[in-house]
Order: sequence, then C-alpha cells, then structure tokens
Amino acid sequence: MASSKPVKNSTPYIPEDYDAQISHILPYYSSFHQETIKLVKSLPVSPKIWLDTGCGTGSLVNKAIEEFFDTKFLLLDPSEGMLDQAKGKLLFYPAGNVEFLKASPTQEFSEELEEKPDVITAIQCHHYLSRDERARAVSACYNLLKKGGIFITFENIRPLTDEGVSIGKRYWGKFQSAHGRNEEEIQKYLERFDAEYFPITVEEHLKLLRETGFRTVELFWYSYMQAGFYCIK
Repeated sequence: MASSKPVKNSTPYIPEDYDAQISHILPYYSSFHQETIKLVKSLPVSPKIWLDTGCGTGSLVNKAIEEFFDTKFLLLDPSEGMLDQAKGKLLFYPAGNVEFLKASPTQEFSEELEEKPDVITAIQCHHYLSRDERARAVSACYNLLKKGGIFITFENIRPLTDEGVSIGKRYWGKFQSAHGRNEEEIQKYLERFDAEYFPITVEEHLKLLRETGFRTVELFWYSYMQAGFYCIK
C-alpha cells in the first residue's frame, strides 16, 4: 500500500533540466497536454479562467494559450524555480492573459482569487503526496472551481496487483531504455515508486473524486502507469 508519510511535491530534476528530460521518462508525456487541451476545447463554453496547479515550467499553458486567446491562465507551483522557468517561457504574453500565483502546494494554497476558475488542471503533481494530502489537494481544487467547472488531472497510477506493479515497472523501464536512459538511471527512477511518490489505483482515484463531491467523474486516458481523469463540479 502507498505510504501515508507526508512529503513535499518534488521532481528528480532541477527545473532547467526538466523539459529536456521528462519526455524520455514518461511515455506519451506530450499527450497529457494535447489531450487536456482537446478535452477543454470539447466543452460547451470556452473557459474564462484556467488555473494550472503544479504548472512546472509552464509547458501546458504555453500550448493552451495559443488555443484559448480570451482565457486568463493562473499558474501555481510549489517550486519557485519552476515558476521562474514558467515566467521566462511565457514572458511575451500579455499580463492580462497570464498571472503567476505565490508558490504553494495545491493542498496548502490560500491565496484569494478574484474569480473562480472554469478549469483547473493538475498534471503529474499530486502523486507525490500522502493519501491525506492528496485528498486535501483534490478538495482544494473542488472548492476553488466554479460550479459546473471541470477538474482535469493526470497522475502516475498503481496497478491493481503486486504482479501488475512488477510488470508495469519493467514495461516502463523498457520505454526509458529505448529513449536513451541507462540501466542505473532507470533503476534509480523506478525505485522512487512508494518512496518519493505514492501512486494509487484507478479505482481509488475514482472513489476519491466521487467522495470529494464531483457530480461527474470519468477516466479518459490510460497508458503504461499513467492515467488522466476529468470531473465536473
């Protein structure tokens, strides 16, 4: 079972190295952003406010802002270094389209927003949390979200069985090997499972999201040991 030990959101790479490395580590990482944008474009109304928590270096917003010209994007991350990278990446967009919030983990965010977001995204950021912290983070997103708004999250996922975990790790390791990582790097990364990040199963995700209060909860993407969910408040 996943540990309940509280941990801070973290990443094994310094911010400057993150964008260069992540696509060699997470299968279909660019699809997380592409499918999120496609999903939001499928909504009946284009969002006025979009909050991206765990925004990292701003890659999702950098893509989404080209598709949603009238949307204001709010960026939140626990790492000042990541936010600095995001600020550099989004430097040339008008201040009216992009706002950077004070660095904070989702579950500890307390800054007052002028208007509730229509969309909140959390891409690969909450699996670093303990179960209690994860529940608090999801609840924070629910409370921040406008009624009828959508919460979209991608996370590393725990397979349903111990055997599934073993196979999943080997499967994931072969992906990393095919993308140039050596065996030592791969092993070191896979050892982070249940040590530095604490994935839960798809079933547990669905249960948590429903119990949080979302009226619609759906799994819409799953591959290797990552999954995407969307929920309507």
